[in-house]
Amino acid sequence: MSAAGAGSGPAWTVAYIGLGSNLGDRTGHLEEAVAALHAVPGVRVLAVSAPLETAPVGPPGQGPYLNAAARIETSLEPEALLGELLAIERAHGRIRDREQRWGPRTLDLDLLLFGDRVMAIDGLDLPHPRMHERAFVLRPLLDVGPEAVHPRLGRTVRELLADLLEGMAASE
Repeated sequence: MSAAGAGSGPAWTVAYIGLGSNLGDRTGHLEEAVAALHAVPGVRVLAVSAPLETAPVGPPGQGPYLNAAARIETSLEPEALLGELLAIERAHGRIRDREQRWGPRTLDLDLLLFGDRVMAIDGLDLPHPRMHERAFVLRPLLDVGPEAVHPRLGRTVRELLADLLEGMAASE
């Protein structure tokens, strides 16, 4: 079934996912997460950024993260896609309700953008509420979706990263 479709199948939406890991085999966790995404019915992985090593945000004593981003196409609704992402995290040993906020983790999968959808329900905010404030999200996202538009801010990923870097340079 093509994205254009023949009119009889589900609609396909482009979405962006942030991936991160700072425990264990970080590269292996990211690669396995991408492989798991490929296996989800209703998901087509279109592009994955190169991994980027970044300093952790959160409690001290954590090791550096590997961060990446994926551009996918999906026929799933955002809640169903989030459920799949959480299942992939659990398969890698992550138990969100038992961990320290912004603490170390084997795998972190964040739904960043889902088409032009804006929504806030229990456990899911679209677009991701802090993505535009985080270079570790925007740099890999630039590789797979430089012209993706933040639906609340009306700015592309390229513009958001330039704004963030300019603000960081001005504060130094």
